[in-house]
Amino acid sequence: MKIVSWNVNGIRAIAKKTFFSDLEIIGADIMCLQETKANVDQVAETLKPLEGYHIFSNSAQKPGYSGTSVISKIEPLNVAKGINLSEHDTEGRVLCLEFETFFLVNVYVPNSGSELKRLGYRQDWDISFFNFLKDLEKVKPVIVCGDFNVAHKAIDLARPKANYNKFAGYMQEEIDGMDRFTAGGLADTFRCLHPDEKDKYSWWSYRLDARTKNVGWRIDYFLVSESFLPSVENAFILDSIVGSDHCPVGIDIKS
Repeated sequence: MKIVSWNVNGIRAIAKKTFFSDLEIIGADIMCLQETKANVDQVAETLKPLEGYHIFSNSAQKPGYSGTSVISKIEPLNVAKGINLSEHDTEGRVLCLEFETFFLVNVYVPNSGSELKRLGYRQDWDISFFNFLKDLEKVKPVIVCGDFNVAHKAIDLARPKANYNKFAGYMQEEIDGMDRFTAGGLADTFRCLHPDEKDKYSWWSYRLDARTKNVGWRIDYFLVSESFLPSVENAFILDSIVGSDHCPVGIDIKS
């Protein structure tokens, strides 16, 4: 089974590019999308050309903002939106699909912002989201994927010294949040399988030709319950696929 995650930076915008042909190339059984920037009906209308998929969406109350969707060839047992906390569930950031042997959680973690105005909120979110995942894990293993808006280690961004504790995405408070996930029993699949691989990123600024120069950040992840890690056969970054400022990332698992 191949599961892929992609921050599309606007589902309606990317659909006008090579999105549908890219989906065929990727060949995922389940595709998790973030930052759809559309309501549920708009996502459904945009994805109407797809056949043979179950489509689920969670949209923000604010139009054209945030949002998550899942496109799945496999019908889940249950689907839930949000993390059951009203202060965190107005921006369409979480979709949880239950399958027979695992929960799949698609997440678009809040960005702390260019002036770090949401850094405090981001810290509250990280704790609440971690607790949500650990509650799920009491029932069955968890796969959580999406845009976490943080580079975890120095190896995960091209210019760590220039960015550390200066810019959103590499603040110590955000790193602490990712540490909580990995120390709390959720394994970073790509780093587990590729511990020393450098220059592999999933997001590049649109400025200063960053993607061509590969001045990027790895901020899109697949984390899995440690008990589930032996079922992960491969973890990959599809950095040749364009259309967004992010590229798809994914895992292959034993079905």
